[in-house]
Amino acid sequence: MFLLLPFDSLVVNLLGISITVLFTLLLVFIIVPAIFGVSFGIRKVYMKTLLKIFQWATLRIERGAKEKNHPLYKPYVNGIIAKEPMSLEEEIKEIRRSGSGKALDTPEFELSDIFYFCRKGIETIMDDEVTKRFSAEELESWNLLSRTNYNFQYISLRLTVLWGLGVLIRYCFLLPLRIALAFTGISLLVTGTTVVGYLPNGRCKEFLSKHVHLMCYRICVRALTAIITYHDRENRPRNGGICVANHTSPIDVIILASDGYYAMVGQIHGGLMGVIQRAMVKACPHVWFERSEVKDRHLVAKRLTEHVQDKSKLPILIFPEGTCINNTSVMMFKKGSFEIGATVYPVAIKYDPQFGDAFWNSSKYGMVTYLLRMMTSWAIVCSVWYLPPMTRQVSKVNLPYLTCYLGPLLLLNSVILPQPEEDAVQFANRVKSAIARQGGLVDLLWDGGLKREKVKDTFKEEQQKLYSKMIVGNHEDRSRS
Repeated sequence: MFLLLPFDSLVVNLLGISITVLFTLLLVFIIVPAIFGVSFGIRKVYMKTLLKIFQWATLRIERGAKEKNHPLYKPYVNGIIAKEPMSLEEEIKEIRRSGSGKALDTPEFELSDIFYFCRKGIETIMDDEVTKRFSAEELESWNLLSRTNYNFQYISLRLTVLWGLGVLIRYCFLLPLRIALAFTGISLLVTGTTVVGYLPNGRCKEFLSKHVHLMCYRICVRALTAIITYHDRENRPRNGGICVANHTSPIDVIILASDGYYAMVGQIHGGLMGVIQRAMVKACPHVWFERSEVKDRHLVAKRLTEHVQDKSKLPILIFPEGTCINNTSVMMFKKGSFEIGATVYPVAIKYDPQFGDAFWNSSKYGMVTYLLRMMTSWAIVCSVWYLPPMTRQVSKVNLPYLTCYLGPLLLLNSVILPQPEEDAVQFANRVKSAIARQGGLVDLLWDGGLKREKVKDTFKEEQQKLYSKMIVGNHEDRSRS
């Protein structure tokens, strides 16, 4: 018994030294650079190394599958059905011509018109452009994560050993390190904002609050080994405006807040999230709502309007889609944040799924499971584009001037062309299109609420109205002739 004491003492000493070295490395290479917003470039070297390993593994899988005559799964990037952008009227006209040879305006209704709706229904079942936006994007290459590629089968011993080594690195080294960093960032956020909250309002409090938020969010970003590239920083949101972005994951907030200072909008929660919210609101004018208040659109709009009218307050960060999409498209923006009349600062976020899928399928995974998947991925790599600010177009007069000199007389001819006012829905669609175009995402008109709800009857009625308008319109044209 006593002979084992020196050995036990040695183990304890080694363990203490290991923990001390680990925390020293965390402090020197991660926490201190996060405080000052600098990087040593270690993450980029790490990313380039992973890319070379992924390329080798993918080539080895393809070669092994070819030797064993295994078919390789290839994801459909552009859909499995080729669709031409044609209107309802044009497609029905084409069906009628190919079927009966009659022109569109000959009959009021033809039985062949049914084939248009049947074909559209079958196409939707076979290639549903909405449902597939709520599932993880399948990769063509393999990133040593068995959950991201259907092609992973036993190919060779070296490949299997490499995959097993990756599991050990991700779960035994990266996961504990990331949990420690996340705990550090959240603890500093709660402590720092609570302390700053006791200071009197003024420039000192605002300065300290800004840097406490930035420091803590940057530590949390490093807890995910996030490698973020920010573009066009001169367009970053300013006070008195609204920042809107496409939504892929809860970590979108951390990605944006690590580069800017925002007022958050959201529902009041309990538990750990509630503790964080109560601490943050002491140091910064965030906009939190009770569960009953969120359903009151007028109250929400009033609170947001009061916030943006004060030009000294921070820009509000909002995700108008209202749910997470798998980063392949942008779905319908809710019009509420576009009715306020404030300047909108669009932001496009695009994740690289090669290193880890950032999409949160909330109907399949809980928050704890999702965070575990994030922290056991290789890294989170994304690009962020700050787009130029946009405002809602109002009714105005366009005055192009034609100026000519006839001796000492100046003749000014003006052509007055009134332009229609842009409503909130049109403004939201214009902002959404700009974000989709910059981020290389598909611009969809569907509501993200279809993730959990059935299709509303208004969508069906819209198609019925289009078809009815086509028939009635042709009938009226014939009656006039």
